[in-house]
Amino acid sequence: MREKLDEAAIGARLQTLPAWHRDGETIVREVTCKDFRSALAFVNATGELAEAADHHPDILIHGWNRVRIMLSTHSAGGLTEHDFELAAQIEPLAHRYETQ
Repeated sequence: MREKLDEAAIGARLQTLPAWHRDGETIVREVTCKDFRSALAFVNATGELAEAADHHPDILIHGWNRVRIMLSTHSAGGLTEHDFELAAQIEPLAHRYETQ
């Protein structure tokens, strides 16, 4: 089982991922895509990373082009290094699909 991070470690890791924010025991990233097709492509690409990492975020498509990624390690009861590792892998995808 992954070890839950303490508050200092969580704060330090969030500094390296400025587009992510904390919501309780979860880190969250909102991505606004060009259109619905791009939102689906982003979700599918994120899903591939998640499968490879064996760590599965909660993903919500809302509106017609917005995606919310929520990461937490449920078995640890909060945030672990695994969440931040996957967030760092998702970040380049978010930049590729996000509208500027």
